[in-house]
Amino acid sequence: MSPVAPAPAVADSRSPLLWLVAIGFFMQTLDATIVNTALPSMAASLGESPLRMQSVIIVYSLAMALLIPASGWMADRFGTRRVFFCAIVLFALGSLLCALSQNLTQLVASRVLQGLGGALLLPVGRLSVLRAFPRDQFLRAMGFVAVPGLIGPLIGPTLGGWLVQYASWHWIFLINLPVALVGCIATLRYMPDGRAQALSRFDVAGYGLLAFGMAALSLSLDGLSELGLRQATVVLLLMLGLVSLASYWLHALRRPDPLFAPALFAVASLRVGLLGNLFARIGSSCMPFLIPLLLQVAMGYTPAQAGMMLLPVALAGMAAKPAVTRLVVRYGYRQVLIVNTLLVGLAMASFALASPDQPVWLRVVQLACFGAVNSMQFTAMNTVTLKDLDGGMASSGNSLLSMVQMLAMGLGVAAAGAVLAGFSGYFGHAEGTAHALPAFRATFLTMGLMTMAASIVFWQLAPDAQGARVKARPVETDAVDH
Repeated sequence: MSPVAPAPAVADSRSPLLWLVAIGFFMQTLDATIVNTALPSMAASLGESPLRMQSVIIVYSLAMALLIPASGWMADRFGTRRVFFCAIVLFALGSLLCALSQNLTQLVASRVLQGLGGALLLPVGRLSVLRAFPRDQFLRAMGFVAVPGLIGPLIGPTLGGWLVQYASWHWIFLINLPVALVGCIATLRYMPDGRAQALSRFDVAGYGLLAFGMAALSLSLDGLSELGLRQATVVLLLMLGLVSLASYWLHALRRPDPLFAPALFAVASLRVGLLGNLFARIGSSCMPFLIPLLLQVAMGYTPAQAGMMLLPVALAGMAAKPAVTRLVVRYGYRQVLIVNTLLVGLAMASFALASPDQPVWLRVVQLACFGAVNSMQFTAMNTVTLKDLDGGMASSGNSLLSMVQMLAMGLGVAAAGAVLAGFSGYFGHAEGTAHALPAFRATFLTMGLMTMAASIVFWQLAPDAQGARVKARPVETDAVDH
């Protein structure tokens, strides 16, 4: 990054805008993780099995993935202030309805609304910052905005566990309301109402094909475990999803202004990076869902204890990020991603050895090791995906990567839920006792092996030239790394 003046961008009259966007990012990232430790308590309150609550997480990620491609056009069409204000209102309304939900169906529908609001918070906020700050200050400004996004996943599981144990699970959603109220007032006062001077036509047909394809694939996986769909319905959804995505590709080839231009995929590193992100995250994204369930359902931890046990994952992840650049400079993206993907899968599979008799210090070390390699994986995957895009394609490539990340997070939880349900039926279990442990062990082993298989994708990267290694630099994206 080129040197800039020592006066930080946050010191001028535009500081309230940065704080506003940062708070929006914090709300979105916090709610992506705060629910995980609350699932067993929510299940007990709603009369559901804790092993069948994954749709609460899946629909939030899926809703975000569906709306990300349209966020830029909406901001250009209706103005950043109006869209950001509506995003906060949607997020707050979804949070309130989540807290008032009386059954799982109502809760899932409310999480969809919450996810739609959350999907617009950072992309629209980032666009407003881009328009408000000169180019030489934009990176500094976005660095300030990104800090709360790192804090959200750090405190989310712990805060969620504490609220569930000492108040009730409803408060993990109600705490959003006062923050949203302040955000709405600040938006009307400080958010500029930027609009595009020349608005391009929105590719409605392409968006419909892409959205339906993602939704059908996610529902087909979730239908194997929680929705109770028959096998014929699952196969039909899977086929319709694949056909819809293939149709989008054919549609984009003949349209002059598609959502994501096929020319993006002429960049080899982006092709490999997107596929690697998808398959590696499908494996590793299930861990924030599985670990709290393992600790509470199979080992008798309280929600607060389970939330505290996830702190080593987040802390080790933050501590490990600076090591990525040094490793890539020395070994190159290809070697780092191949080896690190194997390490992530191995760390996940190691939870197949978990037992109630395991010393706490050993469990903390195990969680920290997973957090470190998983964090390095996210940073390296993000960087290799975007590093070769020029200025004209960088924004579109970043949006595509963010969409793939959120989709993979939902698919990962859906896949883990399906695997866990299958092994639960095979082994049999009595919920709340150690009899559930064999199903969890087999699930961790399966998802770990699935993640290790993703290393084959990164094998397709070209060996890094020495000059490319020297230029290695981490790239942060809109999606949450957790």
